[in-house]
Amino acid sequence: MRVVVIGATGHVGGYLVPRLVAAGHEVVAISRGVRSPYRTHPAWQQVRRITADRHAEDAAGTFAGRIADLRPDAVVDMVCFTPDSARQLLDGIRGRAGMLLHCGTIWVHGTAVEVPVTEDAVRRPFGDYGTGKAAIEELLAREFRESGFRSTVLHPGHISGPGWAVVNPAGNFSLEVWEQLAAGEPLTLPNFGLETVHHVHPDDVAQAFALALRSPSAAGESFHIVSERALTLRGFAEAVAGWFGRTADLRFLPFEQFRRQTTPEQAAATWEHISRSPSMSIAKARRLLGYAPRYTSLQAVAEAVRWLQSDGQLHLGAAEVPV
Repeated sequence: MRVVVIGATGHVGGYLVPRLVAAGHEVVAISRGVRSPYRTHPAWQQVRRITADRHAEDAAGTFAGRIADLRPDAVVDMVCFTPDSARQLLDGIRGRAGMLLHCGTIWVHGTAVEVPVTEDAVRRPFGDYGTGKAAIEELLAREFRESGFRSTVLHPGHISGPGWAVVNPAGNFSLEVWEQLAAGEPLTLPNFGLETVHHVHPDDVAQAFALALRSPSAAGESFHIVSERALTLRGFAEAVAGWFGRTADLRFLPFEQFRRQTTPEQAAATWEHISRSPSMSIAKARRLLGYAPRYTSLQAVAEAVRWLQSDGQLHLGAAEVPV
């Protein structure tokens, strides 16, 4: 197929594009052109790359037509965040592309009643990101019901791999947390440390997109794309300390007190994660797509932490993250 990937040089695209090329697809990569792919790979030499400012072109009403003019068999949209942008793309490619794969988020669920959360669970999204993605999913589902246009929504968890900071055991992105655990220093967690986070390696997300492209049963469906199991903050911290031969020295504070002990930015990130405490089921993705994550949550995180250490962003002394 000719596959147009919008947002191709991002975290997932660095793994997805090589997968698509290896599978024999013709790939057209759309990006803003402000950075190289997160992950270099020889496959990029076989990819047609196009620079586009989606925000500006959406405002001008030209982006969707530009995508349709590429005559794609499939469009993979990694960077759509508003229903208006999704509607423009859908109107532009309807009848001119075979299918649309949209990258959603597990935050469409908001808070859970039962865990692990399934795709058909009652949803209570909150915040612009979660509610926006939920509205996009409903738009695509309605289009499938009314016109039969094939669309699939994949909902990744906390994407965690080499090249960027990832969600840590405090539920935020502070690099100091990893250093504290490696050194055996006290670490304060919010509440009792029993809230959850659910990571996924970008290559596992790429795997799911590649599977959905060739799966007729994916049409009109949505799927959680995460690791096998979520982690509690406490268990996460204990496991990370164990990487370095340490026993985690954990302290616990009610969230409002925890908030006052860290920066506003990190406190806000922690709240965003623990207020949702995702723990998602991948049974549907296994059954309909054949999805089989290669990485556990801890393995995905370990690869990211190794990269942060090798890049000089983390200072762990002689400690090394196990392979």
